[in-house]
Amino acid sequence: MEETKAIIEAIIFASEAPISVDKIREVLSNVEKTEIARHLQDLVAEYENRWGGFLLQEVAGGFQFRTRPDLSSWMTKLMRGKPAMMSHAAMETLAVIAYKQPVVKSEVDRIRGVDVGSSLKSLLEKKLVRIMGRKDVPGKPIMYGTTKKFLEVFNLKDLSELPTLKELKDLQEGT
Repeated sequence: MEETKAIIEAIIFASEAPISVDKIREVLSNVEKTEIARHLQDLVAEYENRWGGFLLQEVAGGFQFRTRPDLSSWMTKLMRGKPAMMSHAAMETLAVIAYKQPVVKSEVDRIRGVDVGSSLKSLLEKKLVRIMGRKDVPGKPIMYGTTKKFLEVFNLKDLSELPTLKELKDLQEGT
């Protein structure tokens, strides 16, 4: 039992990206999903209660070790500078795509009021946005949506954790 939990912990530690319960079960094929889920919840609680340098969090459809958010200034010092920044235009473009996906470029252009070509290219290169297919209309324009990396970067389990437009408005108004 404790060995299973240790194996799960090692699998998560060795994984380069958030790892799902299903993927863990592929490795531990003799362990039921419910047992894996129970061990994961135990591990999440242990790391939370330990109050160490990192946590085990559910993010982007899987589990991943992450540095505690309140220690980010120390990580910035370690990396010798500021974290990679996105332009204001790229952030606005990403927000439109996140809330409207799947969405075509012309709709993002219309909402933002400017051509988003360079921002879109940058978001694709950063793998925060992906091509989701083509819209079934004349010209068959490309549709865009967010990626698992988007969820990972913004510390979201899934898109339902995005703040609602009302929450954003309340935040802006300071209420």
